[in-house]
Amino acid sequence: MSAQLTAQDYSLDGSKRPLAALYSRNARAVIARGLLATRSSNWLVMVSGFFEPVLYLVSMGVGLGALVGTVEGPDGRAISYAAYIAPALLAVSAMNGAVYDSTWNVFFKMNFAKLYQGMLYTSLGPLDVAIGEIFLALLRGAMYATGFTAVMALMGLITSPVALLMIPASVVIAFGFASFGMGITSFMKTFQQMEWVNFVMLPMFLFSATFYPLSVYPQGIQWFIQALPLWHGVELLRQISIASFTPATVIHLSYFLVMIAVGMLLTTLRLRKLFLR
Repeated sequence: MSAQLTAQDYSLDGSKRPLAALYSRNARAVIARGLLATRSSNWLVMVSGFFEPVLYLVSMGVGLGALVGTVEGPDGRAISYAAYIAPALLAVSAMNGAVYDSTWNVFFKMNFAKLYQGMLYTSLGPLDVAIGEIFLALLRGAMYATGFTAVMALMGLITSPVALLMIPASVVIAFGFASFGMGITSFMKTFQQMEWVNFVMLPMFLFSATFYPLSVYPQGIQWFIQALPLWHGVELLRQISIASFTPATVIHLSYFLVMIAVGMLLTTLRLRKLFLR
């Protein structure tokens, strides 16, 4: 005779793991879905984003650089204008790739495809979704950084093996923008609101000291620029490109580590609030 089942046999015990309600340890499912979607429909957009900073480098670094000549590098040594702007453009490339994936891409999935709602109706938690989507943005940033660094090497702008650290540093920069971008996008409901992304990014690019030193601005504007994340990314990669490390290098890196922590927390809390009521 089979044993009689009791109510206890039908009870479900919640996981005792920390953060179990937020993270099911299955972000790879989100990543796999994103890679499949990119391969089938979005790969041309990803590839096209690589060429913008390369064109800037060729036109400004080579074309305008022939008129400018040499400029003062982060350590005071004279370097070519192309070598001066190339690391800055790499930071811009990392920012652009990460911001596109974590804002417009996320906006469509969140408000039109309703993709995240479907994901969170499964065993996935909001932290799984956040990690998966941000990883895809980082992958894009890493691809851009690797390709752009290769272009710099072909142009003779890589003079030290230490400069290869620009690739992982670019991923850290992309991580900061991606984690924060996804959290900010969760507040956006219309395309008109999303235009604020471009409204913020364009001045950040123009006033990031990419094409000329910070010293050309009045003191008050310098303080404002130094509060912006892209300026820290530009300065970090410039120092790495010529292997010139100072205490400011730690400050630039710490800026992005804080940005990553705040962005991940914001994104996770927003996804939970929106879809797990």
